[in-house]
Amino acid sequence: MQSWSDTVVPPVPGRGPALRLFDTSDRQVRPVVPGPTATMYVCGITPYDATHLGHAATYLAFDLVNRIWRDLGHDVHYVQNITDVDDPLFERAERDGIDWVDLGQREIQLFREDMAALRVLPPRDYIGAVESVDEVVEVVGKLVASGAAYIVDDADHPDIYFRTDATEQFGYESGYDLPQMQKFFAERGGDPDRPGKRDPLDALVWRAARDGEPSWDSPHGPGRPGWHIECAAIALNRIGTGFDVQGGGSDLIFPHHEFSAAHAEALTGDRRFAKHYVHTGMIGLDGEKMSKSRGNLVFVSKLRAAQIDPAAIRLGLFAGHYRQDRAWTDDVLDDAVSRLDRWRRAAARNSGPASAATIERLRQHLADDLDTPKAIAAIDAWAGDALDGLGSDTDAPGEIAAAVDALLGVPLTGSR
Repeated sequence: MQSWSDTVVPPVPGRGPALRLFDTSDRQVRPVVPGPTATMYVCGITPYDATHLGHAATYLAFDLVNRIWRDLGHDVHYVQNITDVDDPLFERAERDGIDWVDLGQREIQLFREDMAALRVLPPRDYIGAVESVDEVVEVVGKLVASGAAYIVDDADHPDIYFRTDATEQFGYESGYDLPQMQKFFAERGGDPDRPGKRDPLDALVWRAARDGEPSWDSPHGPGRPGWHIECAAIALNRIGTGFDVQGGGSDLIFPHHEFSAAHAEALTGDRRFAKHYVHTGMIGLDGEKMSKSRGNLVFVSKLRAAQIDPAAIRLGLFAGHYRQDRAWTDDVLDDAVSRLDRWRRAAARNSGPASAATIERLRQHLADDLDTPKAIAAIDAWAGDALDGLGSDTDAPGEIAAAVDALLGVPLTGSR
């Protein structure tokens, strides 16, 4: 599937410190040590509604990772999927009287437009579940053949499930105990009460065909992919196992990332699917998590339609740390709009304080587990001094603008 348009990253002289990120599985901040090509897989959208700020916060965080790696001189192989075959998509299409394929394509296009407006650097591979069905069929067959997956005894719906005990290390990614797993499995797309399962936590990898649902042929009969196996297959076939970062929102820690890792590890025999598991916090509105079920979403496209500069949206979401659950309020947006104006006025001056120390601090803070609040404070300090008329370096405004554009993705040479 074609990605959204690439965004040129202006060159920035020099190199910053190595990136360190909090790893969910190890419960600590650790160095990320990629080879010449840094590899990252970030779970994409289920395209049944527009991009809200919770989505945006996640993709902006991993956009920073992409930008930092590029600044360090790495090639970046970034993969993102689209879950364009799933129950929420079918349900929304039926509710709205639209074909599920048309609904998915419409929302995918809007997502691309939102990401381009937010200046998110696109993944190299942007892959839909529909495109990867053959890959899923292949890996499901391997899991069944190895005994890691089984077919339930149901003549009408012979679904295929992954055995939770198929890998010795199951549970390492989330670190959750059994009651936590059971709770989240039931809340986040699992089916613990499905008759015929050997364990309530066993995860669906192939859903046998049902009336009114799309299906594809397979050696085990027609059906469609489960959720977690989709990501395992796409990642394995694009960047392999042992890649540098698997990312997503904190609501994907379990069951989605736990099972996608377990599926891949059962297939390959490797101990660890990804070197780093990185998760972003949730964005709230009026004291509650932003979610479709609560109907309290703030959509990127609606902010854009209201003539809010996408650069201000970036700054507003960067005002809090990416791992924190945080609120989106009018004050957050107002502060971001004001900050963007100050930064642009400072960058437009003929001279300012020398830039080297500020750019070094910017790199250091971003390399330290994407500490955007401190990175923003460093640019705030420089902009304040520049607006006060301090400094006589005529190159500094342009150097600051280039660094902020390349590393934070915020253009200071005018609105976008």
